[in-house]
Amino acid sequence: MKIAFFSTQPYDRTFFERENAQNEFSYQFYETHLGPHIVQAVEDVDVVCVFVNDKVNRHVIQVLAEKGVKVIALRCAGFNNVDLAAAKEYGLRVCRVPAYSPEAVAEHTVAMLLTLNRKTHKAYNRVREQNFSLNGLLGFNLFGRTVGVIGTGKIGKAFCRIMHGFGCQLLAYDLYEDSELKREGLRYCTLEELYAQADIISLHCPLTADTAHLINAASLAQMKDGLILLNTSRGGLIDTLSVIEALKSRKLGGLAIDVYEQEEKIFFKDLSNTVIEDDTLQRLMSFPNVLITAHQAFFTDEALSQIAKKTLDNVKKACSGRVAADDPAFL
Repeated sequence: MKIAFFSTQPYDRTFFERENAQNEFSYQFYETHLGPHIVQAVEDVDVVCVFVNDKVNRHVIQVLAEKGVKVIALRCAGFNNVDLAAAKEYGLRVCRVPAYSPEAVAEHTVAMLLTLNRKTHKAYNRVREQNFSLNGLLGFNLFGRTVGVIGTGKIGKAFCRIMHGFGCQLLAYDLYEDSELKREGLRYCTLEELYAQADIISLHCPLTADTAHLINAASLAQMKDGLILLNTSRGGLIDTLSVIEALKSRKLGGLAIDVYEQEEKIFFKDLSNTVIEDDTLQRLMSFPNVLITAHQAFFTDEALSQIAKKTLDNVKKACSGRVAADDPAFL
């Protein structure tokens, strides 16, 4: 089977080649993202493997189908960037990796929270400059704080259990309640109650038509003053301009994001010698109480190994027709 990979980084090659020790697959790697600008270059492949910022719209899918591609394999959990209706219409199977390492993302979320709260990134830079002052580094105890979790799938569940270990009170909102988490002390509630009571809110839900800009001016107005907001899910969950206004008015006490709505032209690239023209991102980065990482929450050895293994397993199932009707990896 021949697979064309898009949005390829060096580590993608490393882990996918490691999983191809028996040479079952033939690989083509493209650094560019998949979109209308490059889809005509796809030739003589059975599968295209895409990531979070590839644009797999109707036009792209039509061209892929005309070129004989049979499978669109996402090496991530989210699939908001794929036109599923068009894929079904043109007969392409779409698969994803729904649970590669939920702990990787959950642990990064907690790392961002701790860094933002205790300002360890600032303390590190100070000490390197022989500045041992504590002024401006004041944080707060997580113990006893109320943490609101929106989305209690595998990642949200892992995050809840970590925060429970810190002694936090846990509120959650999800269309489907998790009985294990309820037994462990988590309480499900309405979004309105979660907004009103939480000291910290962490987003772990997919990006859909219903959740797009879930965090907006109206929802922010319902939240406590000084709230800490975390997002390691999808950038489109947040209306960035509304969040900037909430930061300026001190409504938000801090923001930690690993995703950004317009990240596709910026993240996964070295732009250190480039003028970034995204004024919204530049404004966000100017706040001292904002912490941004470049979509790295998934980036652990265990997660990348599992992503490569599961993606190739999905490809073999799709190409052989051995797909169970209830397999969550297939859309």
